[in-house]
Order: sequence, then C-alpha cells, then structure tokens
Amino acid sequence: MLLAITTTHEPATDLGYLLYKNPARMQSFELSFGHAHVVYPEATEARCTAALVLNIDPIGLVRRKEGTVPLEQYVNDRPYVASSFLSVAISQVFGTAMTGRSRDRQELADTQIPLEATIAVLPCRGGEPLLRRLFEPLGYVVDAQRHVLDPAFPEWGDSRYFTVTLTATKRVADLLRHIYVLVPVLDDSKHYWVGDAEVEKLLSKGEDWLAAHPERELIARRYLRHRDSLARAALARLVAEDLSHSEEAAQSRNAEEEVVEERIGLNELRLGTVTAALRASGASRVVDLGCGEGRLLRLLLQERAFDEILGMDVSIRSLEIARERLNLDRMPAKQRERIRLIHGSLMYRDRRIAGYDAAAVVEVIEHLDPPRLRAFERVVFEFARPGTVVVTTPNREYNAKFEGLAAGEFRHRDHRFEWTREEFRVWSEAVANRFGYTVRFLPVGPEDEQLGAPTQMGVFTGVENSDA
Repeated sequence: MLLAITTTHEPATDLGYLLYKNPARMQSFELSFGHAHVVYPEATEARCTAALVLNIDPIGLVRRKEGTVPLEQYVNDRPYVASSFLSVAISQVFGTAMTGRSRDRQELADTQIPLEATIAVLPCRGGEPLLRRLFEPLGYVVDAQRHVLDPAFPEWGDSRYFTVTLTATKRVADLLRHIYVLVPVLDDSKHYWVGDAEVEKLLSKGEDWLAAHPERELIARRYLRHRDSLARAALARLVAEDLSHSEEAAQSRNAEEEVVEERIGLNELRLGTVTAALRASGASRVVDLGCGEGRLLRLLLQERAFDEILGMDVSIRSLEIARERLNLDRMPAKQRERIRLIHGSLMYRDRRIAGYDAAAVVEVIEHLDPPRLRAFERVVFEFARPGTVVVTTPNREYNAKFEGLAAGEFRHRDHRFEWTREEFRVWSEAVANRFGYTVRFLPVGPEDEQLGAPTQMGVFTGVENSDA
C-alpha cells in the first residue's frame, strides 16, 4: 500500500519539516496491523517526494483474538489497497502534520503549496464519478487510472481499483485530512468497530470543509459504516455549526458594504440592473439565491412578467426581516401566491430551486472559500440549472476610487476574494464551458476608463435556451 506526496515548492525539502520526517533517512513505525515506512525517493530543492509504504500482516490479523478486525479469510485485498488501515497509518505517522501546527515553522505550515498526492491502488465503490464528486469540490484536479481485473483476461472487464493522483495548492494538513476521511469513504468499509468516538474524529478532521461539501451526507454515512444514528448526529452538529457562521456573516456584510458604496448609490444601481437582465431573459419563474433581506425580491414583485418568485437564504434571521419588509402576511392573496421564501444553502443540492427560468446571485460568490465555490458551481449550474443565471461581484480594480479603503483591502471583511475583471472573465468562461452555458459581461455603476465599473455582472444563458 503506497501513498506518495510530492511538492515543487522551493525549497521542496521543506516537505520534511511539514511532515516531521527527515528526508535524509528512512523511518519505520510498528503498528498494530503491520509496519509503516516513510522514505523519500527524491529530495532536491526543486522537487521532493515523501512516500508512506504500509505493510499489513493479513495472517496476523485473522489470527488475532480480540475480534476487532472482521477479516475471516486469509486471502483478501487489504494488504494491497488503500483503506481505513491507511487512514490509521496517516494518523499515527503524520499525526502532528495533520494538526496544522508547527513549533518552529508555523508560517510554513499555514502556507498553501503545490502538492501532488498519488494513491497507488484505491478501491472506489461508486467508480470514478464518485471519486470526482468527493475530491473535486475540495479543489483537486483528479487523475484516475482504472485497473483491469486481470490483464491476462481482458474479457473479465475492469476492477473497482484505481491509481489516483490528486493535484492542488493546499496546506499539507488539509491534504492529509481529506485523504484520511475520504479513503475509507471510497472503500466503504472499516477494519474496526465504529462508535461515538468516530463521530468526533470525523468532525475534527472535517471541521474546515465537511459542512460545505455537497456529498457530506454520503461521507458521514459511509465513514460511520452506515450507522444511521451516528450519521444523523454528525450531520446535525455540522449543520448547527455551519448555520451559526453563516448567520453571523449575513448580518454584518450588507451594512459594511453599504458604507463603502453608499456615495454612488451602488446597491440600487446593481439591483436595478439585475432586474432588467432578468426581465430581458423572458423569464416568468425566477429565484433569488442568497436573497438576504429581500431588496431584490421587492423589485421583482413590481414586475408583472414574473409569475413565480422564490427567495432563498441561509440566514433565518434575514428571511424573517425579508418577510416583514415585504409585508407578506398582509399582502393581497393574488400577490402573495407569486412569492415564496425558503431556508437553504447554496452548498447543497436542493430540488426546490431546480427548473427555474432564471436565477439571480447578487454579491454572493465573493463570500465563498474555494471549496465552497466549487460546490456552488455544481449546485447552481449543474443541478438547479436555470435557463439564465445573473451573477454580480465586486470589481477589485475599482476599489482604488473608494475613499477610506486602504490599498489591497476588500470592501467587506467576510470577502474571501475580490476579482479583477480578467479574473471574473476567466472564472465565468470556465463555468460556462463546463456546464453548457454562454456568458456575456456588463458593467454596473459609474465606469472609469482605466478601472472599469465598481460591480461586474455576468449573464449566463443555457445553450439550449440561446438563440446561437
């Protein structure tokens, strides 16, 4: 069983500091089920590879009296494939690295560096599609080479085993945590009893990413060996923690951005431009994804062309404010039938937002971490798949014109990024190509000859709805 981790970060031998394993010598570790060895096949300033080699004693496992390893046969695939044995080895051999803490090189441990991880033989119950659904939302480029059952007998077909290479720019701690959790999920098996302690392990290793993962339910269920009560407990805690963070961010972001943008009345210009784009699309059923306190919804209600209007937000408090400001409880019956408010997250597939003619995503994407952004792309453009999607986001170049905004400072402290016009164009065209849309760009607000407009807008049109 082999896991190889490579970096081209310079000096690449810094990988030894991050893994707490000296590249100059081989190290061996005795485990309850065999031995683990850490070697460096290459260790130069330009490129460094650390290999975790795991030797399992299958006969010793079968003969154990404790009964904690449910292996009943002497012939099995456990010594040769990545499984929960690999996760345990990672925890014991690279345990300090997986915490993300470093006594002497914390800045290095906090740095995202180019990484490539190769798992020599990974069982994938669910095949390559599931493999991609698990790793791609976390920002990995996945290369999967499937093994045949037997090269001598090609008619037997393909096996469920893959050689997998994951490429990304990440902290080493994050890479190790992702592999630790997702390898046994793909194998859909564990070699030991699963109880409450496993819930704590899952939440600990998944604290920064699992709540936002579009396959979090499947991950929890498989990681906890299909023990439904444990999976429900884990998911309930994930949702509670995720909503707590989202509520706090949603309550503060509108006020902070308005302070910066109020001089030019940008919010009103932005909402008016989005409404015009939705109207021009010919849509009759529209959804405001991340509707907040309902300002766009108020404008949409004034447009008779929109027969059905849906507002969705992750913040329950924002939805309560929207309900009050729109006077939903006192609205005439015919008007009230046109609009609904629902609680939901753009991180998870939701049938309630599928099939609409058009969707608005106004000043939302800049609040998403890269893994959440990848999940958002699939939720909106692949699963919900509106005919038209209108996306707005700040233009970072224009920030130089805002008084009181220091160089390099974002308009809001919760923004994870603010893109230049070129960065937004690259992202938008990549999303359009991947999911079968065309995209055109429009400036929003007073336009500077050099810096562009303060808000940039992309109007995505499904190819099947395009005149082209």
